[in-house]
Amino acid sequence: MAEQKATNITWHAGHVTRADRETRLGQKGCTVWLTGLSGSGKSTIAVAAEKQLVEGGALAYVLDGDNVRHGLNKNLGFSPEDRTENIRRIGEVAKLFTDAGVIVFTSFISPYRADRDAVRAVMAEGDFIEVYVSASLDTCESRDVKGLYAKARKGEIPEFTGISAPYEAPERPELVLDTNGQTVEESTRALVQYLHDKGYVGR
Repeated sequence: MAEQKATNITWHAGHVTRADRETRLGQKGCTVWLTGLSGSGKSTIAVAAEKQLVEGGALAYVLDGDNVRHGLNKNLGFSPEDRTENIRRIGEVAKLFTDAGVIVFTSFISPYRADRDAVRAVMAEGDFIEVYVSASLDTCESRDVKGLYAKARKGEIPEFTGISAPYEAPERPELVLDTNGQTVEESTRALVQYLHDKGYVGR
């Protein structure tokens, strides 16, 4: 938990409520937190789901792990401490998107269960949807278009999740997408269907 350093601050509510925004948008804001090993398909599924929802008239947005590290989290590395702060910051950003009524997809390895649980804890019930994009290490390495696993096995990338750093799989995710066998289209369809079934879109 980050320390509150600023003092004499007050939370200011606006004149437009979250319910007002959701009514206007015809959807319920939520954070769809995709977690899994590098190469499991998180980003690919997130951008495909975003596109499908937007084409259907919904308001959706992807917060990608690499993209966020180019700006907001550019001062963070991959130590356990920096990984925790990376997830804390993006959790707060995702919370704001959710309050705005947006369906926000986050695509982060987010290897530590406690960090993901901490993000869930700052959100209201039903706002955080943990999606485990499950793929074996062999499957992920076979998709290693960036050559990251090869570099990690040579010791060229320290603290690489799955090789020299741990990954803690979700214990009770809202949804599991097994990309060992599912195609991108099948995984995307399952994710979008979940959002429809639970009333986040198509209201």
